[in-house]
Amino acid sequence: MKSRKLCWVAALAGSLCGCIKDAPLNPEADIESFTIDKSNLTGDVFIDQSKGRIRLYLTRTAYDSGVVPTIKITPGATITPASGDSLKFDSAGIKKYTVISPSGVNKKTYTIELVNIGNWKFDFEKWGIDKTFPEIPFETLEGEDGSAIWSSGNLGVGLAGVSNPKEFPLRSTTDAYQGKLAAELETRPGTELSMGFMNIYLFAGSLFMGNFDLGSAFQNPLKSTQFGQPYAGEPARFTGYYKYKPGPVFQDEKGNPVAGKTDECSIYAVLYTGTSRLDATNIFTSERIIATAVLPDGSAKADWTHFDIPFTFKKSYDPNVPMMMAIVASSSKDGNYYRGAVGSRLLLDNIEIVKK
Repeated sequence: MKSRKLCWVAALAGSLCGCIKDAPLNPEADIESFTIDKSNLTGDVFIDQSKGRIRLYLTRTAYDSGVVPTIKITPGATITPASGDSLKFDSAGIKKYTVISPSGVNKKTYTIELVNIGNWKFDFEKWGIDKTFPEIPFETLEGEDGSAIWSSGNLGVGLAGVSNPKEFPLRSTTDAYQGKLAAELETRPGTELSMGFMNIYLFAGSLFMGNFDLGSAFQNPLKSTQFGQPYAGEPARFTGYYKYKPGPVFQDEKGNPVAGKTDECSIYAVLYTGTSRLDATNIFTSERIIATAVLPDGSAKADWTHFDIPFTFKKSYDPNVPMMMAIVASSSKDGNYYRGAVGSRLLLDNIEIVKK
């Protein structure tokens, strides 16, 4: 808890750094950017600073032949292997990069993680533990091969001072439609830090395919949720199973009760062009969107309920254009705007993007 409070203080104090003269050597040891030719990518490179991972989304040709990254690091720091060295993916290829700070005191190691989704059917059976905050590790959903294809708002909530693993909005549950586990999303109340610093009075439970950018969490939280993973093929339908129970009292973004309003869940998939990810500010408004499949009924469902939603195409499908698919679920439909009901609970299992 104390370390996360310090994170908030550090973010506020960062603007003062330019006023300090004759500062000591920079203690940072970060990879600030990792650039690969766009023609080699199916999705933009993502640097997960909190876990020391560089996620690569490569074409088959780039994977077979290797790539040459241009790497920007903390000014004055050193990196091994060097920027411009060929990165190959055979058994002898580069697997890690090590950055040493200008002061020579700190060292950070980044692991290369190749991400590829072959099967677009997800049963939510594989969960891991995120130790970004060592004092309070929380559950995280993983792909079948252990890769990080899924994300949630759990990282942002952890930064806001949640102190109990059971209080994170996303977690696994044994109340599954099929198999042993399913995803449970619950809208949780804001914390002392979130309400005091950012006027955030609740956190909707969220699960989405993509990445959470912790670096954007302070200045623009909606841009932290980077939706989508590389996708090939023409989708026909979005299917799955869910249960939903709305919380007792709907509240607005200021934490005030709203009489006569009942919370709803949200489940949808969006196909769009390009390799850069859409986020919570433009996932429904971007001109890059090709097709959407949106759950039409977000009301309460006491029993497991099947959904089978055809994709509605806004533009014609072109197999020669790079595409991304976003899958997003939330326990509060208006959670992006911090409106909903504390205690709203969405269970999700066995979802699939069915291709034509």
